[in-house]
Amino acid sequence: MVSEDTIVALATPPGRGGIGVVRLSGDRALDIASGLIRFARLPLETQRATRGEFCEPASGRVLDEVVVTCFRRPHSYTAEDVVEISCHGSPVILKALVECALERGARAAEPGEFTMRAFLNGRIDLTQAEAIRDLIESRTLYQARVAAQQMEGAVSARLKPHKQALVDLIARLEAGIDFAEDDVPVEGWETILVSLEGIRAGLARLVESYAYGRIVREGLSLAIVGRPNVGKSSLFNRLLNEERAIVTPMPGTTRDLVTESANVGGIPLRFVDTAGVRETSDPVEAIGVGKALAAVADSDLRLLVIDTSEPWTEQDSKLLARVCPLGPLLVAGNKCDLPPQVSPDQLEKLLERVESERTGSEARSTPPLSGLERAGLARVEIVWTSALTGEGLAELREKILDLAAPTRGAGSEGEFITDLRHQQLLSDCLKALGRARQAAEKCVPHEMLLLDLYDALHALDEISGATTVEEVLGVIFATFCVGK
Repeated sequence: MVSEDTIVALATPPGRGGIGVVRLSGDRALDIASGLIRFARLPLETQRATRGEFCEPASGRVLDEVVVTCFRRPHSYTAEDVVEISCHGSPVILKALVECALERGARAAEPGEFTMRAFLNGRIDLTQAEAIRDLIESRTLYQARVAAQQMEGAVSARLKPHKQALVDLIARLEAGIDFAEDDVPVEGWETILVSLEGIRAGLARLVESYAYGRIVREGLSLAIVGRPNVGKSSLFNRLLNEERAIVTPMPGTTRDLVTESANVGGIPLRFVDTAGVRETSDPVEAIGVGKALAAVADSDLRLLVIDTSEPWTEQDSKLLARVCPLGPLLVAGNKCDLPPQVSPDQLEKLLERVESERTGSEARSTPPLSGLERAGLARVEIVWTSALTGEGLAELREKILDLAAPTRGAGSEGEFITDLRHQQLLSDCLKALGRARQAAEKCVPHEMLLLDLYDALHALDEISGATTVEEVLGVIFATFCVGK
């Protein structure tokens, strides 16, 4: 594809900086740049940095010294002629450069338009384009490594053998139909079922990997909850390695939610320190308790902190019963550096008792659950910690990751999917393969079976962008920043 117009945008963040870059892409990129910048000699050398002077159009006075890099098609980011002008990062100079380019016939680029042109020109596929966005937005080095793997085509590489197997199966069935009179062998039903199962199993593993991939891409939130003065804020500060929350011996110090993000095992984790949960007549503290309970319900994970230097209380039991139904739960037995009033065995029995009472109450009001389902509701991990000495903090961080992403060690950075769009399309593909399997089991004509196989192939092609409609492209690239 050759674009009819040339686009321009600031490729670096707005504001003051040491350097700012203005990028042009299109047939007239070199002509426009040559009209903006005064060079010692022309033409510009390809993929070489050339010094020039940006001059005021009316007077010809030099406004800035710049460095210009020229990339000829197809050896550029967009596979078009691209010019990048690096100047001092003055917002005034950068704005003037862009405005002068617009006056000479360029058009302001839309968000993500440079990357969209790279996709439309066949330089990258859609999964690689989405990975570029993820790399720009990455908050940890692990996220960046995952995005870099996907930029190199890791997702497409994982899909390629399954797509090839599906195409081969379709080709064999088509040949059997088209050349039936030429004694081309027709695929047997058992062979078809074996082929379908092989394709389905590989794609199903990719769909399952999204549970961890979503966490890697989006991060997690963890709410820290407990009675007043059990050490929630101290533990919060320890996990962050900074004094973020106020800590005093007085109960009820924390009145509002305190949030902060940290990198835990390469995953962005948003910690939420909450007010101590108790019955109170103080209206301000009561608001804080309400916010605490709301944060606990909204978070991906919950950390219930108890004070093991004090006896177990009825409030602890109530809190445990309240947070257990919300999903996986971590219990931190804090202040383990002090003489214990609650032993590990006692805590285990207390947790079992509270869980038994909770599930018994549920059993009276809801249909019985299988053991597996009930275990999923009541998954609780216990860690003994000391916010004062730091004991158990490393284990706590590890338990957080284990609880959030039990499959995180299953493969390398390129062996899971991180995008919801990919997961949904893979699910659509699996549904089509399921229909094809049912058709094969009933020995329906191959012509009908092929309809489901083509549906499955279409879903795989949409992931890479081979059959993606224009509306979908608009939604995807609208999430990019301008200049990329």
